Amino acid sequence: MLLTIDVGNTHTTLGLFDGEDIVEHWRISTDARRTADELAVLLQGLMGMHPLLGDELGDGIDGIAICATVPSVLHELREVTRRYYGDVPAVLVEPGVKTGVPILTDNPKEVGADRIINAVAAVDLYGGPAIVVDFGTATTFDAVSARGEYIGGVIAPGIEISVEALGVRGAQLRKIEVARPRSVIGKNTVEAMQSGIVYGFAGQVDGVVRRMARELSDDPEEVTVIATGGLAPTVLGESTVIDEHEPWLTLIGLRLVYERNVSRM
Repeated sequence: MLLTIDVGNTHTTLGLFDGEDIVEHWRISTDARRTADELAVLLQGLMGMHPLLGDELGDGIDGIAICATVPSVLHELREVTRRYYGDVPAVLVEPGVKTGVPILTDNPKEVGADRIINAVAAVDLYGGPAIVVDFGTATTFDAVSARGEYIGGVIAPGIEISVEALGVRGAQLRKIEVARPRSVIGKNTVEAMQSGIVYGFAGQVDGVVRRMARELSDDPEEVTVIATGGLAPTVLGESTVIDEHEPWLTLIGLRLVYERNVSRM
């Protein structure tokens, strides 16, 4: 069994793979203050509930793959693998790790590990050219060429950030549930805000993706657009450009990177 861990700025997603199949998954909040010991206890609690794993931490785990956008959490997870999974091969995605995807940007080291991992999975599942739209703390758009190269992308404020900003900066506004309103024209403040979020972000996605696709290919219709991230369902039904929804895209990419690196360890 392979344990994959994707640490985002707001949430951390964990997946358990049996071969190529994801058999269990969890989603927890990302807390940069958690120590390695606290993370180990959390992992033990989650995985102890799975019937294919043993009661002791590490029982049934044959490998671990991790990517993180929060350096302090990556540091603590590195300690977790050393102290509690010492005999288990672990791949932490950082410079020097083989991904199989060339990074054609001005400074490849500044590209988030999760964005590269998404590109790895997109190439494997759908080929190129492709655009990955990841709805997380930020909404990121990543472009993959027909040759499977990562060539750059777009970063925009995420849905939750926008909702929180409205609640903080709007004197008569408050934080709301992100949900599809009854109509585009809101009949009350909550519905008006929901409409702005849902249809506003759907319009943003459609506009950005169309522009990217025209730069990415002579035939924009051949570009596969893949949505992922916890907030993707918010706009899936309203966007007109998304071809595929793959909620576990990053975890799949981590599995692929693990397989490409474990033989070298």
